[in-house]
Amino acid sequence: MVINKEEKKIMLTKPLQLAKESDSEESYRAPNLLQRLLSLFKNVRPGSDLTRFQLPPQFNLPKSQLQCYGESVYCTASDLLSICNKGQSPLDRFISVVAWSISTTRPISFGVAPYNPILGETHHVSKGNLNVLLEQVSHHPPVTALHATDKKENIEITWSQQPVPKFYGTSVEAQVRGKRQLKLLDHGETYEMNSPNLFFRILPVPGADWVGTVDIRCIETGLVAELSYKSGHSFLGLGGSHKVIKGKIFDSSSLKVIYELDGHWDRTVKMKDRENGKVAVIYDATEVITRLQAPILKDEKSVWPTESVHVWSGLSQAIVSKDWEKAREAKQVVEERQRELMRERDSKGENWIPKHFVVSYSKEVGWDCTPIHNYVSAAPIIAL
Repeated sequence: MVINKEEKKIMLTKPLQLAKESDSEESYRAPNLLQRLLSLFKNVRPGSDLTRFQLPPQFNLPKSQLQCYGESVYCTASDLLSICNKGQSPLDRFISVVAWSISTTRPISFGVAPYNPILGETHHVSKGNLNVLLEQVSHHPPVTALHATDKKENIEITWSQQPVPKFYGTSVEAQVRGKRQLKLLDHGETYEMNSPNLFFRILPVPGADWVGTVDIRCIETGLVAELSYKSGHSFLGLGGSHKVIKGKIFDSSSLKVIYELDGHWDRTVKMKDRENGKVAVIYDATEVITRLQAPILKDEKSVWPTESVHVWSGLSQAIVSKDWEKAREAKQVVEERQRELMRERDSKGENWIPKHFVVSYSKEVGWDCTPIHNYVSAAPIIAL
């Protein structure tokens, strides 16, 4: 969906979701993708940090990484956050938070990636009573901050994320550093968690998956979940079980395991009670990340100049249209504008300061992004 009023172009696209319901990412890909990808990495040494690596438009999805982060919070077919808040006991609420955390794991496609956000880029969307705001608070290294609030449910979410991609010869793995925090304020509970890592296998069989360990902890109750994301391929890249999650929920004070978790993040995840052996489904991806629609524009005049869907609208439209020459030109326009702004700041001796977060960094903690405002305002873009 493209909106063009008074030269403010806005491109709204469907969120990433399970392939059987989504627009085919194949439509965004250039021909001979694997050969092009091998050519792209031919001069890159194994172990190289790819943080500053620039992808040609043929390897881009028509959206920014800010949008992908935001979609994992505001794009769901069922309201898992409200379910978290309605749990009768701390354990009920913790199980629901684990399910919500799994729901932020979204399908990825081999060979295509979202745009690297520009410094100061924002993404502001509302879904019901949930208002979500993201800001790119650092460009090198790339750091994204997220703040979301729901006044009705009295829920607050804060994230800081820094992807660190590295090339390993036949694969690329992006470690996702940073902390995610979910607060159920009516219950006085704070949940802290991290993100799995992205894994792209180039050879022998191309593929993409989430891997690594996710720890979820409620500070007040001491309940902890350990989730292991596994790709499950054989050493030749063939066979095996894909998109696997295995884990457990336990009491950190006694180390007693309460539930065992097993399943697939793109299908169902079940929990087994260690005491009575009963099994229940805690997450069903087909109920959460299918049938998702593109957001709609409610108030075009209130869209910020820094909004992702405005900044990248020309490039996104060109990619959807498969006009690769126009896409290359559109990407250059955005990048050159950023270089111009950087030269202006340098000439004036000015440092760029985020508008929506107070940002700090230390080796011990990493990046800390504290929202300036207590609540996120309603957005001009509405998720359905």
